[in-house]
Amino acid sequence: MENGKNRLQQVQEDVEEVKVIMLDNLNKADERSNKLNELEDRADELLAKSKTFEKTANKVKQKKRWENKKMKVIVIAVAVVVALIILGVIIYASV
Repeated sequence: MENGKNRLQQVQEDVEEVKVIMLDNLNKADERSNKLNELEDRADELLAKSKTFEKTANKVKQKKRWENKKMKVIVIAVAVVVALIILGVIIYASV
């Protein structure tokens, strides 16, 4: 009987040890789950910010493109005016 009690006690101690290990594993799994949820939230936030950045970048790109086109038109217009003035001076001087 004494041997049976020792075996039973040993089995109960083993069960208790496994129980402690399992509870620890459950706590770790819960912590990992919380960290993964937090990481997912951060990823969603980063995605939203990247979409906003992309829209802003496209707007700035379009604005700069128009500014460049306006500058080209102004430069061409000034060049035409200067060419007409030079042409006018040449024609006036030759008359």
